[in-house]
Amino acid sequence: MELFLLSNSRTHGRAYLEHAAEAIGEFLGGRRLVFVPFALRDHDGYTATVAGAMRALGIEVVGAHTADDPRGLVRDAEAVFVGGGNSFRLLSTLQRTGLREVIRDRVREGGLRYMGSSAGTNMACPTLRTTNDMPIVRPESFEALGLVPFQINPHFLDADPGSTHMGETREQRITEFLEENDVPVLGMREGAWLRVSAGKAVLGGTTGARLFARGAEPREVAADADVSFLMEAEPRFDV
Repeated sequence: MELFLLSNSRTHGRAYLEHAAEAIGEFLGGRRLVFVPFALRDHDGYTATVAGAMRALGIEVVGAHTADDPRGLVRDAEAVFVGGGNSFRLLSTLQRTGLREVIRDRVREGGLRYMGSSAGTNMACPTLRTTNDMPIVRPESFEALGLVPFQINPHFLDADPGSTHMGETREQRITEFLEENDVPVLGMREGAWLRVSAGKAVLGGTTGARLFARGAEPREVAADADVSFLMEAEPRFDV
């Protein structure tokens, strides 16, 4: 199983996906890419943005929404990229179209490389329960692709000790999640990504992550750290 999971697709001061372009090029290896744009409303515009970023890497992009049979398109694909946006809208569409099962099965079988960013990275987890997004639509369930057995919180933001904002910090929200569920949560800061290959998981990028587990103090995970132990997690929800 080959996964490339980005915390974010846009970094301040840089073009779309530019911060991870070299790693993306290595991961895709010139393979034609099926892009799943359903996390945003403007499917054509979103696909054009991705195609523009991939053109410099010599990668052809086709939007899943352009096919009469998107499931057949994914069945024949070598690589798929599920883009960011609203996680609830994305999961609802994957469920409604049947793409959730097709993507999940082909990736697990090893025939399809999976790249995700933000909401697309949320989809690789067992559920979308650690998304940052507002539930603008109601999916059939919270069950996502389950390509990894732990949760990820993309765009993880460290608390500002000088802030006067009285709402919950990201760390407090994840702590609340762990009060009700027993599954590790990897809070990936912007600029970080996770590369999974043959059961081995390595954190990439420059910013690192913060790892949360029930009954344990959060701990830092440095860039380039081997986090393969997370692939052995046994998630338990609603406990």
